[in-house]
Amino acid sequence: MKTKLSLMIAAALLALAAFSYGQAGTDVKKAADDTGKATDTAAKKTGHATKVAAKDTGKATETAAKDTGKATEKGAEKTGDATKTVAKDTGKGTETAAKDTGKGVKKGTKAVGHGVKKGAEKTADAVK
Repeated sequence: MKTKLSLMIAAALLALAAFSYGQAGTDVKKAADDTGKATDTAAKKTGHATKVAAKDTGKATETAAKDTGKATEKGAEKTGDATKTVAKDTGKGTETAAKDTGKGVKKGTKAVGHGVKKGAEKTADAVK
């Protein structure tokens, strides 16, 4: 009888152990499922936030490109205007310098011509 009681206790312990392992397996599976659901939800939210951020970045980049284009265009116009003004001023300065040079050459030529005439007259007087 002692042996029978021992066998019954052993069988009960084995059944209890099996039940415990089964329950632990169920708890682990449930925890894994919960973790999977939480990971899936987090991934979806992260994906959505990334999509929104990408759209916002795209819009900001487009706006910055437009603003840069406008600023470049205005800068080019101002540079063109300044170049045109400088070209006009340079042309006027060159024209004035050419006139002044022409006057100087005319005066110089007149003076040289007068000097040559006097020299020729003196030479002619000397030869007589």
